[in-house]
Amino acid sequence: MAQKKLPIIVSNSGISSALVKPRLRRWEAAQYLARRHGVEIAPSTLAKYACLGGGPKFQKSGRVPLYLIDELDHWAVNRLGPLICSTSDK
Repeated sequence: MAQKKLPIIVSNSGISSALVKPRLRRWEAAQYLARRHGVEIAPSTLAKYACLGGGPKFQKSGRVPLYLIDELDHWAVNRLGPLICSTSDK
């Protein structure tokens, strides 16, 4: 199955219309994390995290998981960890 692509439409404010949606479906959340934070993660991995834990918090609308952008941002920042200057830094 081909992966859907988010539309890249920039408004006058400079914010992509895809970023204005309050909740994103799983495939949109994966694309958002890659574009906004550089966190490459497959929608199937987000699905696994939804079952096992460890992923971003989400809500459900029926069977459809929906991710809040604030929760995606919080999860990505925590996953990235602190800035370091050397590979020997801990």
